[in-house]
Amino acid sequence: MKNNIETKDPVQMAADSGNALLGNVQQFNWLLLAVLIGVSWYLFSWSFAQSVLIGGVLANASFFMLRRDINQFMTTFSQAGLNWRAVKKLEKVKFFLKFYGRLALLAVIMYLLITRVTIDVVGLVIGLSTIMFSVIVVVLSKGSMLLSTQRFKGA
Repeated sequence: MKNNIETKDPVQMAADSGNALLGNVQQFNWLLLAVLIGVSWYLFSWSFAQSVLIGGVLANASFFMLRRDINQFMTTFSQAGLNWRAVKKLEKVKFFLKFYGRLALLAVIMYLLITRVTIDVVGLVIGLSTIMFSVIVVVLSKGSMLLSTQRFKGA
């Protein structure tokens, strides 16, 4: 009897490992954000730490919604089966509309924060960049292990 890993489709295995990697990015990012807020509060001030918090929450929310949209996009294609060409154009348009809509909303929120609220722009940028740093760290650490494991298994 084969175990569950051997009976899975290689595409599904890659999707599962990608989802796990994205989950690790989000977990690491929340931890990194908490550390940065604490350090900012200790070294600078609460208003600077608040700016880091706001930037980090905005980046995490945007990343979470992007992850959800990508999963939905890929699920739609996998369920379409042989009819994927009929679904292709509509799903691409929906995905890009959501992506650019979210980007525009983020720009409006940042504009309102900078112009209407007292916020430290450097702290905001540090908070916004946490997701990028988390992606780099997690992908370099876990992604290389994942890639070597898939190569070893022949996937």
